[in-house]
Amino acid sequence: MMGDSLTQHFYISSPLSLFWRARTERRKNWFLDTDPNPASIRSVYERLETFTPLVATEYNGAGALVAPSQAGEGIRRKIVRTRNLSGQTRQILRKREFPDLIMIWIGHNNLDWTEGLSAAEREHPEKRLQEIAAQFRENYREPVQSLIDRAKTENHNVSIVVFGLANIEAFFKGRRKAEALHARNPKLYPYFESGYQSFESLQPPYQKNMVRLSLMMNAEMRAMVADLNRQLKNNDDVLVQYSNALTKVDFSRLDLINPVDAWHPSIEGHKALAAAAFGALGPSLKFLGIVPKSISPASGLTARRKR
Repeated sequence: MMGDSLTQHFYISSPLSLFWRARTERRKNWFLDTDPNPASIRSVYERLETFTPLVATEYNGAGALVAPSQAGEGIRRKIVRTRNLSGQTRQILRKREFPDLIMIWIGHNNLDWTEGLSAAEREHPEKRLQEIAAQFRENYREPVQSLIDRAKTENHNVSIVVFGLANIEAFFKGRRKAEALHARNPKLYPYFESGYQSFESLQPPYQKNMVRLSLMMNAEMRAMVADLNRQLKNNDDVLVQYSNALTKVDFSRLDLINPVDAWHPSIEGHKALAAAAFGALGPSLKFLGIVPKSISPASGLTARRKR
């Protein structure tokens, strides 16, 4: 799993707690959770484990960006052991054993479009939004291409799933509901304002263009994946899949938003993301030789290994 804080058990709280969680918190998220309690997250790992042996590894990190490969992570990211997409890719490429399945959900930190802009530029951001989206695609493609190049040398099939960003418009609807509750009772969503301080584009005047940029970036990812698959048309060993499954998760629902910062997913949010992500893996599992044979309400999918 490659990604940012939306793929972690992460939320904004006191500085010390936030630092410790960002640096050490693994599992307890929609991708990897092993708690057998029925009330816990039924993660993608747990769902896959019911019908195929696997090893799951997390490379995601809080604050991770899609950035140029030569760009440094910065002191804050280094302290919490976060690597950008290119750094996460280098970690995977250094491993002797290469994964069969790579899932990527990253780009949300690239949505802070106001960073470094003057007041005048914020009034007319069209050029800036286009530049961010185009650069995002270029910086995303380079590490994915590196993964593909390595995959071509392996003696097994490899599938790479690129997930579109969360539905930011729905998220803002949910966040406005949380804001109303926080205004009446500050003990609810106690770190609500923290988002405005560290991520300026979350502020109401800039939300519309943040939504626009998220749609532009999703379009760039779709186009990138289509282009990569055109290049792979004569290659039977590598599949690159774009999925909007996580974009469809309805974050306008308050129960899916974290009750501390109203910014990151709650436990219920992680449950919804796990179900959505797993449901999108059908084409990749089939490509890898794990052939779906039925759908069940409990697991979402049962399968048999192709012989």
